[in-house]
Order: sequence, then C-alpha cells, then structure tokens
Amino acid sequence: MILNKLKNFLEKIDHYRDELLFVFIKPYWPRKIVPNHITYLRVVIGVALFILLFFFGIENKTLIVSLFCIGVLTDLFDGSVARCLDKVTAFGAMLDPLADRILILPIAIYSLYESQKWLLLILLLTEALNALALIFYKSRESEIKANIFGKTKMVLLSLVFFGILEAWPDMPSMFFIDVIWFSLIFSFLSIFLKVLELKDKGHIKNKVLTKRLNKNQYENI
Repeated sequence: MILNKLKNFLEKIDHYRDELLFVFIKPYWPRKIVPNHITYLRVVIGVALFILLFFFGIENKTLIVSLFCIGVLTDLFDGSVARCLDKVTAFGAMLDPLADRILILPIAIYSLYESQKWLLLILLLTEALNALALIFYKSRESEIKANIFGKTKMVLLSLVFFGILEAWPDMPSMFFIDVIWFSLIFSFLSIFLKVLELKDKGHIKNKVLTKRLNKNQYENI
C-alpha cells in the first residue's frame, strides 16, 4: 500500500534524525530540563508572538524571526529528548501537537490574512479537524502515539513560515503558498491515520454492517 510505504519512509527519516540528536542529548543534555519544559517554552513563545503581532503591533523582524526559530527548535528537540531519556508521557504526547499549533497559527494568520484568506481558512479548519481527531483518539485510546504525517506537516510549515518571515513585510511568494497547500495533504493523512488505527482496534465500527450482523444473528436464533 502506497500510504504504508510513505509512512515507513518518513518514519525512517525521523528515526535517523533521532539517532543524530541522541549523540548530543545522551552525554550533554541537563537532566533537570524535562521534555515537557521544552514544550511549555514553545507554548509561551506562540502566545508571545500572538500578543506582539496582534496587540502591540510590533513588526521588529529580528525579534519575530528569532522567537519563531527558537520555537521551531523546541519542536525539534522535545520529542527526541523524551525518547532518548525515556521520558515519554501521555500528557507530553497531548501537549506537543497543541504547542505546535499555538506556535504556527499566529504567523499563519498574520502572513496570510491579507493575501490568502481562503488558504488561511482551510488551514485553520484542517488544524481544528486534526485537534478534534486527536481528542476523539484520546477518548478511545489511553496512549497517543506520535503521528509521522503530523510531524511532516509541522516541518513543512516551519520551513515555509521561516521563509515567509525572512521576506516579510513583502507578500509571500507563490512557491511558499504552494508548499502550504501541499502540507494540507499531510494534515488529512494525519487525520486518516488516526481513524484507521482506531478502526483496526475496533473502536470505530461500520454501523450499517453491525446492524445487519445483529439482525442476522437475531433471525438465526
């Protein structure tokens, strides 16, 4: 299946990234800084970007780009630190994608609202759907596993919005816009993978088929 091949390919790349970071993390990472602390920092940076851009109207390019880059680096490290130090938690797995959205959305709204309203709307809707899918998944499964398609989407959006911020205050180029459209594919694949996992574990059933089976069982009694 093409989807499985793509998933396996992306997971291999993610594994190699982990192995590379583990070389630094194992000997040098300060043990007092746990993975969730890094994720909290991303939340704080996302909220700070929102306040700076929309409440104070600060357009200091160096400040905004620097904050965004620090936020992206926290996303690069928190999962790897958790896996390397065996500090993976259910709360951290829930917090990580939420922190990603808090970081990305202020930049998305600020940079796309004037010139790409429809793209922004679809991006916001897919993020909302992903969040709802995550909540539904959590309600059926006690443990949340990292979703490689969600990770890939975050990498693409991080690179794109860094490029947009570098060109800011100029309008984003069509190349960046096209990449954002492309990233939406991974958003939908992320939702589809969650649904597929729940279906395979029997948490989602075909109601029509179930009703038919129950009817047949009743008639055979």
